[in-house]
Amino acid sequence: MKEKLTWKICSLIIGCLGFLMMGCGNNKGTTQHSFALGDTAFLLDGKPFQIISGEIHYPRVPREAWRARMKMAKAMGLNTISTYVFWNVHEPEKGVFDFSGNNDIAEFVKDAKEEGLWVILRPSPYVCAEWEFGGYPYWLQNEQGLIVRSTESKYLNEYKKYIDAVGKQLAPLQVNHGGNIIMVQIENEYGSYGKDKDYLALNEKMFRSAGFDGLLYTCDPPQDLPDGYLSGLLPAVNGLVKPDAVKALVRKYHNNKGPFFIAEWYPAWFDWWGTKHHRIAPESYGAELDSVLAAGLSINMYMFHGGTTRGFMNGANFKDSTPYEPQISSYDYDAPLDEAGNPTEKFKIFRSVIEKHLPKGTMLPPVPASKPTMAINNIDLTKRTYLLDALPAAVTSDTPITFEHLHQAYGYVLYRTIVDGDKSSTLKVNELRDYAVVLVNGVPQGTIDRRLGQNTLNIQLPPGRDTLDLFVENLGRINFGPYLLQNNKGIIGKVLLGGRALNGWSMFGFPFSSLKDFKWQHTASLNKGPVLLQGNFKLDSLADTYFDMSSWGKGVVWVNGHNLGRYWKVGPQQTIYVPKEWLSVGDNTVTVLEELKADKKNLSAIAHPILDSLQK
Repeated sequence: MKEKLTWKICSLIIGCLGFLMMGCGNNKGTTQHSFALGDTAFLLDGKPFQIISGEIHYPRVPREAWRARMKMAKAMGLNTISTYVFWNVHEPEKGVFDFSGNNDIAEFVKDAKEEGLWVILRPSPYVCAEWEFGGYPYWLQNEQGLIVRSTESKYLNEYKKYIDAVGKQLAPLQVNHGGNIIMVQIENEYGSYGKDKDYLALNEKMFRSAGFDGLLYTCDPPQDLPDGYLSGLLPAVNGLVKPDAVKALVRKYHNNKGPFFIAEWYPAWFDWWGTKHHRIAPESYGAELDSVLAAGLSINMYMFHGGTTRGFMNGANFKDSTPYEPQISSYDYDAPLDEAGNPTEKFKIFRSVIEKHLPKGTMLPPVPASKPTMAINNIDLTKRTYLLDALPAAVTSDTPITFEHLHQAYGYVLYRTIVDGDKSSTLKVNELRDYAVVLVNGVPQGTIDRRLGQNTLNIQLPPGRDTLDLFVENLGRINFGPYLLQNNKGIIGKVLLGGRALNGWSMFGFPFSSLKDFKWQHTASLNKGPVLLQGNFKLDSLADTYFDMSSWGKGVVWVNGHNLGRYWKVGPQQTIYVPKEWLSVGDNTVTVLEELKADKKNLSAIAHPILDSLQK
């Protein structure tokens, strides 16, 4: 017992010294460290080091707020942060790489170093993470014969180009090169997907070739670890928090040695549209954290801070036994830091647990104050554009074309054809991905929703030749499971009217990657379908706020050009988080895409989120 206590005190002292070394002189990148595997513990510069880490994803937090979140991590007692690297963020189109702005992962790592935090890097290339296509770029599906997570040559060729680009950004920031990246994960829970050890070995080879010459590891849930680990690398465990069980499992597959790392510990969970917001009582999870730290294990909590899945980057779950489940934009996750980066009761409990395991006399920094919030009343939306009045150039085909073959990653496509009217008939879409507003001659007829297993709608056709429109939304590609390669979006199969296949389609793409090309109207339109609404508001001071969408239908919100994410009346999310970092003193612009309620004229913001309200 005395030996165990001495080791633990030594480990924590080394961790504190590590903070000091990173903060004093290490900004110049001249101090190199070693990080290695001991038989029972990680070794930082040859001394035991216990990782107390939390997950934060740089694209889910405004770049201007990265350091504020890191200061919160230090205040809770974390010595490390962990992040995925998102392939579809950095290579949105084939051969086009982006490491700028909010995608500047190297700057994120450097900021963590200056804040005294080590980093665990997870470039995968598959991330899951409730993220669109599990992090894969959409265009991989256009490469004929390409099979993700396999030894297929086209996949490996694209994978290598991606990981080489990531290596150029991040390999120099590894701890053995003077940086603060202590470990790098290859693949991600591969054992839950496959068991090809040759594929895993190729992962390691490509990571090494890309410059990741430090400590590599794998991570898997306990039942999948036998298939997902790679001999010679540390097998980390996800979702198991019983110290004795973790130790036994790791020893079994790691030459009867440690160290012991819980790579994903879940003191919270995510939400999807139409289901109750997940809340998990913090007290029991405080006891779990206490037991893990007392046993000397290292841990990474998923998530420490979730933030927001902005734009169209949310993923979805789907299995044969469950419906399609697209995730909401809020990634609050009931995490220790809430969506806006403020400490919760869970934060306070976890901080008190970590404090118990610090060396005597060691003090955590004070907890930064929560951010102020504000309400904004009655923003008049004076400009509008009905999308049926703002159609881009069409792509024509006898049959419907998918998003991928239109070379459109995200957003919406309007599918149009002309039909004979003077009847009531049943419209059937053999495979819709994922949601459609159906219109006849510009008049909404109803919706078709993949979540609900819908594929038909009764429509009324006036006499004559009628224009039939389906405004189709990509609600997020599947991010987990066997359907990764069945992720095309749009209308996949035939469209039938009264049992007869419809041909002669025109496709109009609305990716909403920019709003600058839309021309605004100030008069009414004969069309009443999906509409863009815009208004201006002035601010004398800045604070966080939340657009209240609870009386709206379904759509997307932008502020000052930033896509803030989706809203949907079904809930549980009814507000859109607006970070103060993206607001301005003086003039501000808000734009709303509303799919269902074209008569909306104003918008308000409130001082708190609504994340737990379901509506029919």
